[in-house]
Amino acid sequence: MRRLILAFALVAAPACAEEITAGEIATLAPVDVVFLGELHDNPWHHENQAAAVAALQPKAVVFEMLTDVQAAEVTPELIGDQAALEKALDWAHSGWPEFEMYYPIFAAAKGAKIYGALVPREAVRDAIMGGDVVAGFGEGADMFGLAAPLDDAEQGAREAKQMEAHCNALPENLLPGMVLGQRLRDATMAREIARAHEDTGGPVVVITGNGHARLDWGAPRLLPDTLTVRSVGQLERAPEETPPHDVWVVTQEAEREDPCAVFKKD
Repeated sequence: MRRLILAFALVAAPACAEEITAGEIATLAPVDVVFLGELHDNPWHHENQAAAVAALQPKAVVFEMLTDVQAAEVTPELIGDQAALEKALDWAHSGWPEFEMYYPIFAAAKGAKIYGALVPREAVRDAIMGGDVVAGFGEGADMFGLAAPLDDAEQGAREAKQMEAHCNALPENLLPGMVLGQRLRDATMAREIARAHEDTGGPVVVITGNGHARLDWGAPRLLPDTLTVRSVGQLERAPEETPPHDVWVVTQEAEREDPCAVFKKD
């Protein structure tokens, strides 16, 4: 497993991190695992992912949006039929944005084996409410970073990030559980990526949110040291600070309602 960096002050982006264009993603030196980050509701991010998958031609694609059970149902025949694939995945009830944004990625991955890294809602809820994630995860919990607590600095930084992401409206007593739920998602993703590479020999592409693609505390740092990894973040505006990715792409901003409007008072 990659060395866990415990001091938040030290979890900086790599020295060579830089902004690139979407077209440059596939021109970078080959690696075993490429994380293609996204903001889930941004259609340009999905267009870039589909183009990168088509160009990279990975042996495996790991989707954050699918459970391992769902991924096992995806066949080349299903990938060729958008309506049938959407129905088979019960996408309408998944909570993810419209399937038409994601389908081009599946279509581009037609020759790849599909894996799923989504943790079932019940398991995430159990983690948030203080359940035993080590027992629930099973074999490999220590290998994928779940057995040991985070250091105080990182724990505090991650709790602050969870509060910000939830419009500063979460009860503070839920924050440790929210962080643990995120760690469970990252560990599950890392496990499935490792399995995908072992099964297929790679390269492996990962379709996921930018948070899971973070080099400092996301899934990349939980992977075996034997795998070479690249994290590509996708943003909607130029960052004020260097993002926690190897490279990043800045795209047009998606139109969306204010997600915090429900918490605002007149």
